[in-house]
Amino acid sequence: MQQTYTNWEVVIVDDCSTDNSLQVIKNIIKKDSRFKLYQNTQNKGCGFTKGKCVQLAQGTILGFLDPDDALTSNALQVMIKAHFSNKEAAIITSKYELVDLNMNFKKASLYGSHIPMGKSYLTYANGALTHFASFKKEKYQKSEGINPLMKRAVDQDLYYKLEEEGKHVFIDKTLYRYRIHENSISCNDNLYKAEYWHFYAINKAYKRRRKLKLSIDNFSRKYMSLYNSNYYLKRFVILKFSKKNKSKFYFLGKSFLANPRHEFVLKFKSLLLLIVGRI
Repeated sequence: MQQTYTNWEVVIVDDCSTDNSLQVIKNIIKKDSRFKLYQNTQNKGCGFTKGKCVQLAQGTILGFLDPDDALTSNALQVMIKAHFSNKEAAIITSKYELVDLNMNFKKASLYGSHIPMGKSYLTYANGALTHFASFKKEKYQKSEGINPLMKRAVDQDLYYKLEEEGKHVFIDKTLYRYRIHENSISCNDNLYKAEYWHFYAINKAYKRRRKLKLSIDNFSRKYMSLYNSNYYLKRFVILKFSKKNKSKFYFLGKSFLANPRHEFVLKFKSLLLLIVGRI
């Protein structure tokens, strides 16, 4: 509401909140026709709800603002100008800063950058595509779109798909304020779930690019076999001394299948100990 660019539309989808969120929202937006408020009939999660936001949006340039974060007052103006200057761009990203619960500045994020020539967001391990991100709806509609089944890493999965449809442009300005608190989906107990969906998104992008033979940069089979083996082995080690025997066999087996030679001695010894009931 404090944006210097005023020709915007906000689509809000309430995913069956159980507190007073709806009333708070209604008190804020009042009769401002630029706000569109919808409710899911049942809790559907992040992927479904963000996908619904895109479907309901009337604009040609879209972007997400998570409910606990904020934009700088010039964010939309800067983004709109960048999109008009870069007609071929599918996605445009910027930098962000970390703030506390009261939106007080904590520190600047180290992530957000151009992607080197010949690389892609998938293969350039530097967190290049970060908040605030905006994208052209026409490019989105050419992609597979948001996966409604995903609970986390929804933006990451979407960014992989968008960079397959057009150019990425980076704005070297801070346009987003990311709030850090104990309930963040990337903190505490949620970190384990976030890691799974991160793993899921990477594998989906790798397989999609191989299947469609896209010209955009992709990982090699060798790299992915090692990556997958490491992921499953890490999951096994976490469960090693738990009583979840089926899960331990599953993750150890998946690690073997992903790359039999990787950490072979460790895997073989662990398998023997599992069989004899020592772990």
